Amino acid sequence: MSFLGKLFGGKKEEKGPSTHEAIQKLRETEELLLKKQDFLEKKIDIEIQTARKNGTKNKRAAIAALKRKKRYEKQLTQIDGTLTQIEAQREALEGANTNAQVLNTMREAANAMKLAHKDIDVDKVHDIMDDIAEQHDISREITDAISNNVAFPNDIDEDELERELEELEQEDLDKEMLGINVPTDKLPDVPTAELVHDKPKPSKSKQTEEDEELAQLQSWAT
Repeated sequence: MSFLGKLFGGKKEEKGPSTHEAIQKLRETEELLLKKQDFLEKKIDIEIQTARKNGTKNKRAAIAALKRKKRYEKQLTQIDGTLTQIEAQREALEGANTNAQVLNTMREAANAMKLAHKDIDVDKVHDIMDDIAEQHDISREITDAISNNVAFPNDIDEDELERELEELEQEDLDKEMLGINVPTDKLPDVPTAELVHDKPKPSKSKQTEEDEELAQLQSWAT
């Protein structure tokens, strides 16, 4: 709007079409030009057929048909150039429209994030995380204290327990050795031949023999 128009309250400037509207108009123009392109191609074919039909019979009509064909071809070339420009412009607008939508989405996301962080203080967040870590440490200490049974302290000598276990095993082994009985298998038959008598040895008392056997067993067990 000019300065005089603004000064005297002239007509307001009209708002231009949106990107979507501009893209739609370009598409409609493309469709129209494509239809016209098809029409011109058909007209060119007709003029070629007319020129062939007349040929030398009606040279004037044949030349007129070829002139019209040239004119249609020129229009067709112009339409091809126009379609190329319109297609490039439409693709540029579509790209700009996509970029605008992406930017709008990112701006809305930034505003939403800003709103979400509005009442959050970073220092308070660090304090909360420190409190959580401290509570975890306290909970771990409580668990360790509960699991550590005071009735059974952990300062027991493992070597002493090993020695005590060996003594118990030795006692059990001694009891087993003392309880061994002589097997009562069938004795061999008495030989019929005359036995050669060894020189008699001095007899021992039954109690002495038992004592010797017990001593032998004890020495073998140890």
